[in-house]
This record gives sequence, structure tokens and C-alpha cells, in this order.
Amino acid sequence: MHAPDLTRRRFLQGSALGLGALGLGSDLAAQGVRALPHFAPRARRVIYLFQSGGPSQLETFDYKPLLNERNGEQLPDSVRRGQRLTGMSGNQSSLPLAGAQFRFARHGQSGAWVSELLPWTARVVDRLCLVKSMHTEAINHDPAITFCCTGSESAGRPSLGAWLSYGLASSNANLPAFVVLVTQKPVDQPLYARLWGSGFLPSAYQGVQLLSGREPVLYLSNPAGVSTPARRRQLDSLVRLNLEQHEREGDPEILARSAQAEMGYRMQTSVPEATDTTGESDEVFALYGPDARTPGTYAHNCLLARRLAERDVRFVQLFHPGWDHHGNLPAGIRTLCRETDQPTAALLVDLERRGLLEDTLVVWGGEFGRTSYSQGKLTADDYGRDHHPRCYSIWLAGAGVRAGHCHGATDEFGYNLLEPEQDGVHVHDLNATLLYLLGFDHTRLVYRFQGRDFRLTDVSGRVVRELLA
Repeated sequence: MHAPDLTRRRFLQGSALGLGALGLGSDLAAQGVRALPHFAPRARRVIYLFQSGGPSQLETFDYKPLLNERNGEQLPDSVRRGQRLTGMSGNQSSLPLAGAQFRFARHGQSGAWVSELLPWTARVVDRLCLVKSMHTEAINHDPAITFCCTGSESAGRPSLGAWLSYGLASSNANLPAFVVLVTQKPVDQPLYARLWGSGFLPSAYQGVQLLSGREPVLYLSNPAGVSTPARRRQLDSLVRLNLEQHEREGDPEILARSAQAEMGYRMQTSVPEATDTTGESDEVFALYGPDARTPGTYAHNCLLARRLAERDVRFVQLFHPGWDHHGNLPAGIRTLCRETDQPTAALLVDLERRGLLEDTLVVWGGEFGRTSYSQGKLTADDYGRDHHPRCYSIWLAGAGVRAGHCHGATDEFGYNLLEPEQDGVHVHDLNATLLYLLGFDHTRLVYRFQGRDFRLTDVSGRVVRELLA
């Protein structure tokens, strides 16, 4: 959609907050570059727990006893079906099947299979909607993560959170609609800021990353010698200048800059308050686990996600890297599960007991799965798994989701989707379903750029109604 011609007078009349208080939603809504929900939403907000690197479904949720029985045997050609492999294992002379070294058991009334690596998740499994038939197109990390987060393997498209900010804006005028938290740890696979960027949408819709240091947002505080009243006068002058420039040029980015400056001004108070966990009880810290008191950890970020949800931030995305286990998988995945299992389950419990889970949608998953054969040498106590886009597991919980449900299945080797393949859930299908739960028809949430109407799901995607309550 195009922003209409906008005079300075019309802009000030249309702004609900007026000069000096240009909210992130009010100014852009006045331009006509905001979408609106198409129907009543089931979810009010989203917390997306993105496990970057590709968690192995075979060690977590997709129980395949046949792999253990046929451990070391070759992957049958009838199973591979000539499908492409990465350059990391495509030249192996042998593709030995690798059984998971961890026990599985059924849990909850749903009887869902969960690995012993996830004992805390197993306790809340009846709150989950497990999807074992996810599939994607990309076979390497960066295009796969970019595809999950933006609907395209190529850089430059708006992220999911940006689309939601465009559609919903923030319910809290003092905090952004879209906040990003990244676990601070050494990683092999980088996470680029474009994963939470706005692409060709106005820049006011991009995600705001909160850091773990003394300044959660860099350069947010006033510099030495600048008082709060002086800062207010500066911003008022900046708004006047930007409005005059916009009246001449009509570039929406001019007003977006004003919106961001105003948001930054309000965040000087709101961000320190939201990220200050010193008032949380010992019981809450114990719930989230031993890392919860340490800023930058996944556990601390899960706690922050709950605090942001309480303050009605629309979209909170956590990135926890390190799941790329091409080798040393048993030891590596044990560590990753230990870091994430308890805090993830705690987040669901904490949201539920505060009455937030009923209108908060929680998503857990990565960019693809792992192969059922071993990358590199298979030994009695060690193996690795290569990237596998054909099938993998994720889960959803909370608002509008069918709790205690397991959707889709893979073959007995965990290599392909089990028939009927229509039970498969493509990345575009997942994003279409997330948008539906938030009140949007994904085919109608569009933005015109360079003569074309773009959308998150490109020209594909369907709402997977089997996942809905």
C-alpha cells in the first residue's frame, strides 16, 4: 500500500499524541502505512524461541527405534531417493545410520515421546502442539535462517517481527513492538541483524536488540551535559524539521526517524525498568534455573521475555545459537539441552500462572533438522549429523494452539515425511498460521515495493488448521 500525500497540518491533526510524542504506531498510522488485523486475533503477542543451528529432531522429539536397531548400516537408496546432500557429507563413501544415544519415553496424557535430554519440557508436554513434519527449502544455515525469519532465502525482506509491527504496532507506547534477545556465547554461525530487520518496510518496524551489558540499548542515555528537558527541546526541534522535510519530499523514512527518536526518548525510562530483574523473587529465579541471574544467558532472556510480555510487547524473539552438531553430537546436544530445557519449560509455566499464556503464542524451533545418517565417522560413543531440510520438529504452545497434539510424522528412518505428505508443514505454512493466530490473512498482509505487492509468505503458504484449538 502507498502512503498518501501528507501535509504538515494533516500529520499533526492525525497524530494521536501530537508534536513531541510521536508514537511508533501513531505517526506511521497517520501516514497510512499501517496494516490492520483482518479478523479477531486468538493471540495478542508472540514469543519465538529460535534455536539456531538446526536442533536434531532425532535426539529430542522424533523417536526412531529402528535407527538404533540398524545402527551402522547404510542409508538405503530407497530412502534417500537421490536427494541432495551438503558438500560436508555428500562426498562420503559411506552414509551409516546413527541411532540416538538417548532414551525416549512417553509423557503426559498425550503420551508424546520426549527424549531424556528434555526432562523439564516433558513435564509440560501436554501444553505443546508438536509438529514433526516441518520442512524447508534451504540446506545451509544462513539462507535457512533467513527463510524462516523473512520468508525468503535472500537478504533484504522484512522479518516476521517487522511484519507484525507493521500490522499491530506496540500496545505499550514506551517500548518497541518487536524486541530481540540473543544468548551471549561463542558460536560458529553468525546471526545478522537483518534477521530482525525491516527490509523495505519503514525502519521504525525493525526489531530492537536488548544487550546484556550495562546499557541494554547502546547510546540510549543522554550524553554528559545534556539534561532531560534539553533533550526534549532537541527532539521537538528535530520533529519540526523532519515534518518540513517530509512535506517537501514525501519520504516515509523521514517520519520514521522521528518515531525512532521519540521511542528512544521514552525507552530511557522504560527499558531499564523492563530489564531490571532484581525485584524478581528467589522462587522465580529457581524456576528458570541456575543461569537465570546471569544477564546474556538463555535463562535470563526467557525471564526477560516474560517481563516484556507482561508489558505487552507484541513480538519477542530469542536466538540461542550452537545447535550445529556435525560432530561430537552426543556431548554437544546434551549441553545445549541443559542450557535451554528448564528455562523454556519455566517460561510456559510462568506465563500460564500469570494468565498470559492464554493470549501469548510461544514457538520453539530451528531452521532445519539433522540427517539420520552420521556425518563423518560413526563410533560406539560419537557421531555427527548433517543439515536436513526434508523434515524436522518444532512446537507451539499457548494462545489458539491445540495443546497436547502431535501433528504429522516421518518415516521409520526419520528421513522423509510419512504419507500423506499433505500433513507436511512448510515454513510458509507455519508463518501463515502464526499470522492467522494474530488476526491476519497472510495473503492480504501486503506492502507495495518497487511496483509489486510483497508479503511474508511470498506466493505460497496455507493456514494449518489442524494445529488450532
